[in-house]
Amino acid sequence: MQHVFSALSRKDHLKRMTVEDYDVLVIGGGITGAGIALDAQTRGMKTALIEMQDYAAGTSSRSTKLVHGGLRYLKQFEVRMVAKVGKERAVVYENGPHVTVPEWMLLPLYKDGTFGVATTSFGLRVYDRLAGVKRDERRKMLSLEETLEKEPLLKRHGLKGGGYYVEYRTDDARLTIEVLKKAAETGVNAVNYAKAEEFIYEAGKLVGVKVRDAMDGELYTIKARKIVNATGPWVDNLRKLDQSLQGKKLRLTKGVHLVFDGNRFPLRQSVYFDTSDGRMVFAIPRDGKTYVGTTDTDYTGDIANPRMTIQDEKYLVDVSNYMFPELKLTVSDVESSWAGLRPLIYEENKAPSEVSRKDEIICSASGMITIAGGKLTGYRKMAETVTDLLDRELRSAGHGPFAPCSTLTLPISGGDVGGAAKFPEFVRLMIERGERLGLTRKAAETLTCRYGTNVTSVYDHVIEYIRGGEQYGLPADVYAALIYGIEEEMVVKPIDFFIRRTGAVLFNTNWVEQWKQGVISVMADNLGYSDKQVEEYTRELNVELSGAVEPVGV
Repeated sequence: MQHVFSALSRKDHLKRMTVEDYDVLVIGGGITGAGIALDAQTRGMKTALIEMQDYAAGTSSRSTKLVHGGLRYLKQFEVRMVAKVGKERAVVYENGPHVTVPEWMLLPLYKDGTFGVATTSFGLRVYDRLAGVKRDERRKMLSLEETLEKEPLLKRHGLKGGGYYVEYRTDDARLTIEVLKKAAETGVNAVNYAKAEEFIYEAGKLVGVKVRDAMDGELYTIKARKIVNATGPWVDNLRKLDQSLQGKKLRLTKGVHLVFDGNRFPLRQSVYFDTSDGRMVFAIPRDGKTYVGTTDTDYTGDIANPRMTIQDEKYLVDVSNYMFPELKLTVSDVESSWAGLRPLIYEENKAPSEVSRKDEIICSASGMITIAGGKLTGYRKMAETVTDLLDRELRSAGHGPFAPCSTLTLPISGGDVGGAAKFPEFVRLMIERGERLGLTRKAAETLTCRYGTNVTSVYDHVIEYIRGGEQYGLPADVYAALIYGIEEEMVVKPIDFFIRRTGAVLFNTNWVEQWKQGVISVMADNLGYSDKQVEEYTRELNVELSGAVEPVGV
């Protein structure tokens, strides 16, 4: 069987890229770049993608992990954006029900809060209509008693009732990986840890990129008719490299989230609440934990490694205690955290949380197409818009014809269960199959909900486990997920597996501590790590586990 997205064939992919004749090269392996690569390739454009870190290592693994329509943007009268991304929530869910689940959200209403009962009722009704919400998921207005029944931890003083509406919870990094795997299945050549270092021009037009393999330092040249800059927080860096950084520029703002154990913060119900300083914050239960976020502050530090500051941590603990006063949380209750950057289009005289989240396409004189701004939820629609432009420009240069966009109803990798409604029955059957293989019910459920229809390939590795996994001291489910990750999800380093393929560094640090040595041993043997690499990658993982905090605001 040929593995089209394997860490074992990374170098082969890079070598092939130097001799292929590409229509499109996408720079950036976050959700936006992944969406563009999938759309372009499925229309018939020969497409490649490079990412300088791991896939989704930037903003696309550091969001609030919601595919949401942006209710608060109604307050800023961004009606068109709410309508566009609101409708996309259901599309993302239908195409990948294993990585996206409907989540009822509670909006508590207080006497002196931002949202009044009448305006909330009206706003949620407008939201439902703009987003094309299904009848059984439309908003409900709750009384004071009903609101407290949903979430007893809420602050009671001044509480009048609540709004109840549906958003969608996702695993942002896995969503990105599944889109990329689908892109690879359709013919996209994609490689992580490959950095664009220099552009190549002919007659003033951008025709290629010199790419450095971060794993061994080797340099490759990749040519393409059109080059797309989908690098998120780094888009201005590439525009500078292209000598086209003029006009609109990025404004980076940082968002931090804290994770608490569910026993210490036993939240029953996702809550979207007003803070005392007039912002809005989410508190969301997930996998036995509760996470709270986000902050919104301007950022000028290291783009690749944004960190939570002591001030960020204190702010989120304080707003949690403001809304859930019985808990009396302290910073010592924080189990883990993450910090991400929003690549927003700069607007004069606006506070960070007031800057629009809309996306924008910028075309340079060299022909480079940059996509900036935007939201996770709208990734597919953004990709469609960019690929429409690629279609027009390639056709005008005599290439094509190309097929129309098909991603509206195209299941992503792992999502082909015949529609979201059929997913629960699929889960039930796969749990039973996993138990017959000797897995615990919990392990089988975790694997099925993580990998969707690809769980059958993971189960193949469970069967192989007897022959190879036991020597590493790993349980069958961990070994199988890891081998699948190496062979089918281009897991190159331990942090790829523990952060972006499983989310465990964020939501299950004990699990990481328990199995990290065995995982690193398996990876060293399969990927040929040197002793120096083992040391470096172990240190890299330990830094992430320690949740290093910046001592001062950045």
